[in-house]
Amino acid sequence: MKKKWRYWFPKLSASTKVDNESSGDRKSNGVAHQNGRAGAAAGKSSATAATAYRSSSGPLIQQQQHQSLQAKPLELQSSLNGQPTSFSDPLVSLKDVPSSDRQALLVRKLKLCSITFDFTDSSKNPKEKEMKRQTLLELVDYISSGTTGKLNEVVSEEVVKMVTANIHRSLPPSARDLSGSSESLEQEEEEPIMDPAWPHLQLVYEFLLRYVVSTDTDAKIAKRYVDHAFVLRLLDLFDSDDPRERDYLKTILHRIYGKFMVHRPFIRKAINNIFYRFIFETERHNGIAELLEILGSIINGFALPLKEEHKLFLVRALIPLHKPRFVSQYHQQLSYCITQFVEKDLKLADTVIRGLLKYWPVVNSQKEVLFLGEMEEILEGTQAAEFQRCMVPLFRQLARCLNSSHFQVAERALFLWNNDHIVNLVAQNRQVILPLVFSSLEKNSRSHWNQTVHNLTLNVRKMLVEMDPELFSECQKRFEEEEAKHKVVEDKREAKWRRLEAAAAARSGSTGENLLASASASPCNGVSFASGKQQGSHQ
Repeated sequence: MKKKWRYWFPKLSASTKVDNESSGDRKSNGVAHQNGRAGAAAGKSSATAATAYRSSSGPLIQQQQHQSLQAKPLELQSSLNGQPTSFSDPLVSLKDVPSSDRQALLVRKLKLCSITFDFTDSSKNPKEKEMKRQTLLELVDYISSGTTGKLNEVVSEEVVKMVTANIHRSLPPSARDLSGSSESLEQEEEEPIMDPAWPHLQLVYEFLLRYVVSTDTDAKIAKRYVDHAFVLRLLDLFDSDDPRERDYLKTILHRIYGKFMVHRPFIRKAINNIFYRFIFETERHNGIAELLEILGSIINGFALPLKEEHKLFLVRALIPLHKPRFVSQYHQQLSYCITQFVEKDLKLADTVIRGLLKYWPVVNSQKEVLFLGEMEEILEGTQAAEFQRCMVPLFRQLARCLNSSHFQVAERALFLWNNDHIVNLVAQNRQVILPLVFSSLEKNSRSHWNQTVHNLTLNVRKMLVEMDPELFSECQKRFEEEEAKHKVVEDKREAKWRRLEAAAAARSGSTGENLLASASASPCNGVSFASGKQQGSHQ
């Protein structure tokens, strides 16, 4: 029997194709599969003998066969099973195989890295997690080496499958979701919630970035798999609470935009849709700053003259992004995009300034300070013709800011006069601008509570006096006349109120005396009057 076992078992192990499911069935049932597993070279009689022997002593042979397959390297299991399904043994290194076989081995390693683990519990699969990390590191080094050769279609497909399996997932709850209130967004000191799987996710993102920028990646082949659905899933991940993940996504999406020209209109449209949902529906998104940073680079590369599509994007998406109250989280990137548009097309300055005035904050002082800083940047790139179209509504708003009781708002508005370009524009149009701001400056110089604002106001007044003394004197005379008229109106109103108060007091006194006199003259009538009043009130 022992000699017979030695005779038949090599034929079984050499000719049998084993998969996990069928192997488990044979181990549990103790019966070998009889579906033509024996090799054709053994012949019909050999197969019959092997079947008879396996029927009599199947469990022992099944156990030995299982141990034999487990002892084989994982690359042999891969060739047997079609793809690796475990990290029982590592695959050979990509450097240790001939260049003709590397892409096939790369595919098997990509399939292996498609297996995901639960990182919320560090005690689960520690060995497998470490082996996956080592495999991902090897993949990153290999794709960065520049010795891969042109990646074929199978590799591109497996790359996208592996990346999709790892990064396209349900995001962990953010800090605002756990707090149950959007007010948590204002707490800049609050730490974001970090994904416990980030050590592995970082390697996957790094591999995807190296794959996209690699010269061995053929865009014509890769675009079939890095498609619109893949881009949309990447954009969904921008709402991650982890800033490290958003930073990788920003870089990868920008590289995709640069490499796959066919996807450019779709990416811009998809970003627009995210902005629309944020502005008009949720006002909640973690990745607005990163998306605007990508758009800043994209806008910088727009060809001239600007397409109508790009101008509509400015009017419908970028300018309304000033509306949400949490604009401070992404205002720096938004301001850069706006100024890029103005630099590209100077005629857009009027549109942008009027758009800012439309969304100018009323009660949010910190937001006003941001708007004033952005307005200064826009005015620096504004020419005289565009400035004249919007200077009246602009300086009416600036006059209100000069009179603000919040010292930072008034101070930031006064700092505009330190900009030489803005002062030149004001000097060219002083006949219109000076009457608009004179009253605010005069009130600040007389009664503003903050000493810094008071000193800055005096400096601006001195500048305007030197700019046009006659116009300044005329404005001052007109201001004093208006103040006198206003004082006369106020005195009349106060006198009228005093007369009304006196008449009301006299009338109430006479009415009270009459009621007391009538009550003392006829008590019964007084009682019946009181009871009738109570009855009427009940009715």
